Amino acid sequence: MKTILSTFTKGLLTVLLVVLIGSLTLFSCDTNELKIQQDFPFELKVMPVSKDIANGSTQEIRISIERANRFLGTQYFIRYFQFDGQGTLRYYDQPQYLPNDLYPLAAEQFRLYYTSQSTVSQSFDIWISDNFGNEKKLSFEFNSSN
Repeated sequence: MKTILSTFTKGLLTVLLVVLIGSLTLFSCDTNELKIQQDFPFELKVMPVSKDIANGSTQEIRISIERANRFLGTQYFIRYFQFDGQGTLRYYDQPQYLPNDLYPLAAEQFRLYYTSQSTVSQSFDIWISDNFGNEKKLSFEFNSSN
């Protein structure tokens, strides 16, 4: 009986020692090293646009979101605000955007259409953001042409 008890005690001590060493190893790791990066900054590429626009005419704005790394869960959003003149901005054939409202973007390469409703100079900003808090601003200025 003593032999069984001695063997059991040694086995139990071995298991406890392994658990203790494993716990110390686990908790001594720097948790920053264990993080999986999901937040990848991005850049915006914009095709050149005309500086002049006539009242009632539409200007196409081609935008591409460029990123070095990809994370499947990344979502992009757009909002805009016009601070000079009047006009409308829309995504492809969708209804026009309302100023300062946030809209999801379905693709990383897309076209926006700005339609002038003014006979004076027009200026507006577009913000593209992702679900990790990264944000980029694009500014556009159009001179009125007749």
